[in-house]
Amino acid sequence: MARLSDIIEEFLKELIIEEEGTVEIQRNELASRFNCVPSQINYVISTRFTAEKGYYVESRRGGGGYISIKRVNPNSAGDYLMHIITSIGDKISQLTSEVFINNFVDYNIIETREAMIMKAATSDKALSDVPMDKRDDVRAAILKNMLMSLTVL
Repeated sequence: MARLSDIIEEFLKELIIEEEGTVEIQRNELASRFNCVPSQINYVISTRFTAEKGYYVESRRGGGGYISIKRVNPNSAGDYLMHIITSIGDKISQLTSEVFINNFVDYNIIETREAMIMKAATSDKALSDVPMDKRDDVRAAILKNMLMSLTVL
């Protein structure tokens, strides 16, 4: 039997497809529908609808907490890359960086060879001279710079 989180995820994915890529939901209404607490909805959205997985989530406080979930179209490489660049923020771990890079290969945005180079450039090994507490900052800057160069092609 599927867990409640899986059921909520599937429901939201179906809604996104029906609404052609974007859905706006109210946390409390969705929680009532699935007979759970609103924090369960927050958990599903924060773990299953991430930028790494190709989603842009915007949350609005008040009025029961509206959440907008948009599936980023991987067919529009430039838009997808700009979405990723803005979602990276100031820091990124090596693991998260690799997830993004793997997705770029899956979406045919980059080739496997380019992915290997990007992973090497953002690895802890390449950043070994950077203090540990600054590596994620430097990695984010490097990855964003590489992605920006891809948007102009």
